[in-house]
Amino acid sequence: MDLSIEAGTTLASPRYGAVAIALHWLLALAIVGSFSLGLYMHDLPFSVARVKLFNYHKWAGVTILALSALRLLWRLAHRPPPLSARVLAAMPPWQQQAARISHLSMYVLFFAVPLLGWAYSSAVGLPIVWFGVLPLPDFVPVNKDLANAVLKPAHAYAAFALAAVVLLHVAAALKHQFIDRDDLMSRMWFGPR
Repeated sequence: MDLSIEAGTTLASPRYGAVAIALHWLLALAIVGSFSLGLYMHDLPFSVARVKLFNYHKWAGVTILALSALRLLWRLAHRPPPLSARVLAAMPPWQQQAARISHLSMYVLFFAVPLLGWAYSSAVGLPIVWFGVLPLPDFVPVNKDLANAVLKPAHAYAAFALAAVVLLHVAAALKHQFIDRDDLMSRMWFGPR
């Protein structure tokens, strides 16, 4: 992510376009929902309701994977708007570097978490049928030892890592909004320009 300032930048940071903003918030809602559902269903006893929740979780994961791919393609084709001088003045170099690392980490985890979940589901022998309509191919062959010893914990660790980076991202945005008061959050919000 390029956080450098470009010549001619005004005090107010330009906003992202409507597509980037929509993808940001759709992905955010899907991740929070899927993570919350994963936490909720994890310790439920086996039942028809639990199987339904697992399917919803899988469907959310595939949706997150698709939204992540779309978001990455959009991001590669559309440079982010430059940060304003005011925002950059409030961000020492270590914060700018932390922003780059956290954004890169989120993009990696946007893909890693659902792919690990898909691999786990395949290794357990439970195929994914997206929204009960589109059967997806198995990502790995059935191997319950691999599923339980490697893929299940890797999916969980990656999900918690993503949650931690998202919380850091939210905390940084709130810091900019309420402490620095540099209007950075308006870059990724709907409304009049």
